[in-house]
Amino acid sequence: MIRPLPRRMLLAVTAFALAATASCSGSGDSPTFQPGVPASAAPSAGASTGSSAAPAGSWSDAAGVGKPYGTKVNGLLTFRGNPTRTFYGTGPIPRTKPTQLWKFPKSGSLCSLSTDEHGEREWCGSGWTGQPSVFERDGKTWVVFGAYDAKIHFLDASTGNRILPDFTTGDIIKGSVTIDPDGYPLVYSGSRDNYYRIIAIDRGKPTELWKLSANAVSPTMWNNDWDGAGIIIDDYLFEGGENSQFHIVKLNRGYGPDGKVTVKPKLVFNAPSWDGQLLKDIGDRMVSVENSVAVFGNTVYFANSGGLVQGWDISGLKEGRKPTRTFRFWTGDDTDASIAIDETGALYVGSEYERGTARAKQVGQMMKLDPTKPDPLVWGVKDRQTKPKSGIWGSPALYKDIAIFDTHHGDVFGIDKATGAVRWKFHLTAPTWQSPIVVDGVLLIGDGGGVMHAFDLADTTVAPKQLWQLSVGGNIESTPAVWNGVLYFGTRSGAVHAIGLR
Repeated sequence: MIRPLPRRMLLAVTAFALAATASCSGSGDSPTFQPGVPASAAPSAGASTGSSAAPAGSWSDAAGVGKPYGTKVNGLLTFRGNPTRTFYGTGPIPRTKPTQLWKFPKSGSLCSLSTDEHGEREWCGSGWTGQPSVFERDGKTWVVFGAYDAKIHFLDASTGNRILPDFTTGDIIKGSVTIDPDGYPLVYSGSRDNYYRIIAIDRGKPTELWKLSANAVSPTMWNNDWDGAGIIIDDYLFEGGENSQFHIVKLNRGYGPDGKVTVKPKLVFNAPSWDGQLLKDIGDRMVSVENSVAVFGNTVYFANSGGLVQGWDISGLKEGRKPTRTFRFWTGDDTDASIAIDETGALYVGSEYERGTARAKQVGQMMKLDPTKPDPLVWGVKDRQTKPKSGIWGSPALYKDIAIFDTHHGDVFGIDKATGAVRWKFHLTAPTWQSPIVVDGVLLIGDGGGVMHAFDLADTTVAPKQLWQLSVGGNIESTPAVWNGVLYFGTRSGAVHAIGLR
């Protein structure tokens, strides 16, 4: 399976980039990096402060873990559903083999030409991490997603027909869209065309209200794509980019005299995803942020392609205080999967194995981190550690007392959340890059051979029994969105599918 690779363009002069590692920008001021333990040293390779308990009045508290994204919009609104990336949708999930309810488009494919470091080629369907958003609006259930045809689509979930015309961007869309959780008729999406956009859906056609260029900040590294799905909390947008920067935008949402939604965004903070120690340890400049940021308590967490996991304290953001970095951990290798956070504030992190560093061999590819500890590594489980490519691309699913990871080689692990013991492991015959999800006690995993699998997780201590599998063709690289028991997902063969019971 070939993953949709970003263009490996180094957009910063090395000397400029190295100079920037001592500070980061944000409206002209430079918040201080917590120095931490050198990343090449002991397993901690980081520094942390604070408590795992989410304080009262925090941005994202423990009560929201595993729950929908707020109460104002009914739906699955962003990648993995909420700020901790732990809400997967609603059932009931079919216990018997479902059927295809519709396919979009009915004929043809979602394809366009795009250029990466391998040159120009045709890209089709939807890929990592293109999970659709599904939500209720104006008496209809909407399915909204970006795809490799360089368009955002707005479909009626019951029919697969368009509710609004497509919104066209200048290049392919790899990441998941986010729907405004506060009820504003807004869609947030990035594209490989250099821009992260805010799009209004309360007009006759989707209308761009604002866009942020990947080159609006400096220094940058890697390229100008936007894979991550933004998180919106209290009128602030949090988003990482493949420009290797983390961004915070004050949205200033409202409505105009005509009743149409408005925004007046202002970029209020940005910081590089790397530091000098990371560049020294990895020996390259592959440090893009391809995962979707996660928020717990007053801290925003994300990782990058250099394997640096960071936490930034945003407790004083609304009062005008700049965020500061309070957590640092190095996984040793490319960490593109979004971090999942449990109700204690522990981070579950999946990492690839490509560089083959001593650090990656040491800590493993499936990790639990406690940001409050001087040595944050609670446990680490190793994948096969075979080159040129192995490890984890998808975000783990958290269910009851286990964390579930799937791997490039098609292995699926059920790991005891407390101890790191492997409760069970089974193998699929094709690679798995999408993120597994659990809804209604059923584990759902799509594989690179185009097969969607469902497993019964009634007993988490033993390997789950397969309930059904359905072949739709193509590589199921995108994570399925589940709403009212129907699965919506794309494949690399060029279509998005809805499957369920008729």
